[in-house]
Amino acid sequence: MQENEIAKIIVQTVFDLHKSIEPGLLESVYKNSLAYDIREKGLIVETEVPVPFIYKEVKQDVGFRLDLLVEKKVILEIKAQELLAPVHYAQLLTYLKLINLKLGLLINFNVALIKENLFPYYYQSYSHNQEVHI
Repeated sequence: MQENEIAKIIVQTVFDLHKSIEPGLLESVYKNSLAYDIREKGLIVETEVPVPFIYKEVKQDVGFRLDLLVEKKVILEIKAQELLAPVHYAQLLTYLKLINLKLGLLINFNVALIKENLFPYYYQSYSHNQEVHI
């Protein structure tokens, strides 16, 4: 399954979840509920996936973690904030670069209209020939 097909399933699942669980809860509630719902649709979801950071050829254990990784192809960064800051967008782009994936979704559940707070990010330098090391 390609990234865009996975993203369609995720987006519909996000809309459905937001209808049933309104704003005002902790990020962990949305993250765990979304992971459950995506798994129910038959996709593989990993949570709190460590992200390696290599500096001068030395792997650093600095505690970066993906909120959700779907089918080892799409990163989901979940937020429950009043407003998203520029660092939230940068964080997702950095994760895409570090593990060489093409697509990530930044989703802020603490809003009245979820469609205005679901942001897809595509990493342009993605290479199909490189292995993903997680």
